[in-house]
Amino acid sequence: MKPGLILGATLAALALLAAALSLVWTPYDITQLAIAQKLQPPSVAHPFGTDHFGRDILSMVMLGAQVSIAVALVAVGIGMGLGVPLGLLAAAHRGGWLDEVVMRGNDLIFAFPSLVIAILITAVFGPSAVNAIIAIGIFNIPVFARVTRGGALPIWTLDYIRAAEVSGKGRTRISLQHILPNIANVLIVQGTIQFSLGILAEAGLSYVGLGAQPPTPSWGRMLAEAQTMVTLAPHVAIIPGLCIVLTVLGLNLLGDGLRDALDPRLRVTR
Repeated sequence: MKPGLILGATLAALALLAAALSLVWTPYDITQLAIAQKLQPPSVAHPFGTDHFGRDILSMVMLGAQVSIAVALVAVGIGMGLGVPLGLLAAAHRGGWLDEVVMRGNDLIFAFPSLVIAILITAVFGPSAVNAIIAIGIFNIPVFARVTRGGALPIWTLDYIRAAEVSGKGRTRISLQHILPNIANVLIVQGTIQFSLGILAEAGLSYVGLGAQPPTPSWGRMLAEAQTMVTLAPHVAIIPGLCIVLTVLGLNLLGDGLRDALDPRLRVTR
């Protein structure tokens, strides 16, 4: 097993463990303010220090991991749940009007970045984690549609697919029974990469006030609140920033490692 895959899996597992643990326990209750203990540096009592309200940063980071991972996971689920069927449909009707409609629809969504979509959704429904999920999920749909279509098209030209067509199987049945299992590894790798990008996008939306709203913690909003205190208490900004960097790095390394492990063309024969 490659070191990159091990490191990526370890970093991703730590983030998932922190998020899961925060569901049942955190070192401190972040709803309790302790102004007298504000901006304390890391110590035994507070391993990551405290923020400008005296809240324990470790507890906030754990709860922030829960929010970031949940938003990214649901957004990837939306993108995969809608994008994969659209990609399979486009590949099954390659060159036809359905293929053209799906691909031009993808181009239309790509023309508007996720931040712009989030601003439009927020203008109508207001800022929230749910609206961040919708914005990121919409942007994920064309990504999975294109990856699915690109992986499926070469398989449709293979002899055993032609044999399935001759035997009377319809395009939908062939897509589900033969095409989808053969591109599952590609979708898994892409899902891992989009998961990391989803965490980064959630942090960016929260940073500008379009993600999770107070009192719900978020890594991006922690950075936004700490930007005026960098010189006074740098740990307040460094720690959530490191959490974002290490989690995204771990998921990217995990995605690269899975790609190498699942792609038979990249396996080294012994």
